[in-house]
Amino acid sequence: MFFPYYSTMMLGLESNTVIGLRMLRIGSGGGHALREMQLMIGEKVDAAFESTASLMAGATAESVIHRYRQHVAANAARLSLPI
Repeated sequence: MFFPYYSTMMLGLESNTVIGLRMLRIGSGGGHALREMQLMIGEKVDAAFESTASLMAGATAESVIHRYRQHVAANAARLSLPI
């Protein structure tokens, strides 16, 4: 019963962490900042297409949120590594 709510809430919290890590990376400037901005834009476009295609194919909102959480977790792991 509370799974969709919990999953959505966790996506928000996890996304907030990635936003902070990205701001640190972008704020450092240089080539790493430019690459991060390019990755960020590309990932958002890809995620929009992926979620739209999934929903059109009959996926549930929970499965789309789960997939977004996987992307967010991968970004958090990548951004946590030193440059």
